[in-house]
Amino acid sequence: MVYYAGVDLGATNVRAVVAEDDGTIIGVSRNGTPNGPTGIDVTEAVLATLRGAAADAGVAPEAVEAAGIGSFGPFDLAAGEVINPANLPDTVDRIPLTGPVENLIDSEQVYLHNDTNAAVIGERFHSDRNPDDMVYLTISSGIGAGVCCDGEILDGWDGNAGEVGHYVVDPTGLMTCGCGLEGHWEAYCSGNNIPEYARLLAEDDPTLVTALPLEDPDLSAKDVFDLAGTDELADYTIEQVAHWNAIGVANLVHAFAPIVISIGGAVALNNPELVVDPIRERVADMVMSNVPEITLTGLGDDVGVEGALASALTEGTGDRRLLRA
Repeated sequence: MVYYAGVDLGATNVRAVVAEDDGTIIGVSRNGTPNGPTGIDVTEAVLATLRGAAADAGVAPEAVEAAGIGSFGPFDLAAGEVINPANLPDTVDRIPLTGPVENLIDSEQVYLHNDTNAAVIGERFHSDRNPDDMVYLTISSGIGAGVCCDGEILDGWDGNAGEVGHYVVDPTGLMTCGCGLEGHWEAYCSGNNIPEYARLLAEDDPTLVTALPLEDPDLSAKDVFDLAGTDELADYTIEQVAHWNAIGVANLVHAFAPIVISIGGAVALNNPELVVDPIRERVADMVMSNVPEITLTGLGDDVGVEGALASALTEGTGDRRLLRA
């Protein structure tokens, strides 16, 4: 019996699973992601979590034939490392991943992807149709996408393809993105920026009645969505967010012609009627090409680790025709 592993490295947690060759998960492990002080500390947490999943499965790490890794970026893909991650301290300049995992499992079959590419691999693997043309879109603290086009996962030459949250959706640039540039999709519609957008809309139209605590630095996107249907400012913000989301998705449709767009991330998963449904309703009027099926991911918060495992099972593709059972 051979085994396969998936690792999901996020800013908060590291998760790992070990599965049999048909994809049945038999071992799981989770640890917090260290806040440095160096990249090696994060690498060690990844290795410890993978060892834990193997122990939970009752197998040695060396019994793992292949592993997939989904991680935040940016990447030096040739070196198999995360470089200068924005969500960890400056002392974390490089996080080696591919090489250390290869050494742990004694296999060169280790596939590294950014987290949204891992997610689209998982979506493709678990899809009823296993389409060759699909997009996984995450609307969470940030916005990003994983793209499968003509059966190929689009990593980009450096592993950093899919940064669709930095599409310019508003050329007037009223909102500044976390990257420092203006008018980006993420600046309006990500979980981190929706509160700032609500404040801007309140300044533009002081007549909007609201119970939102706009002066509270802890104002969150959840606060905005919780008042949907009962608060003028919350409703106006949600309406405007839907507008920008639809523009962003229309850009995805024109760029990649997907058959399916699967949407995940905390903002979408927690508010599907207010986030996903309005996109579905509006996109048909914004595109000149075929309108894809737009759906909420069925994998929930497991999409990253499921995608990493699917990558290991299918040579980094999510294509079930390559399932090594």
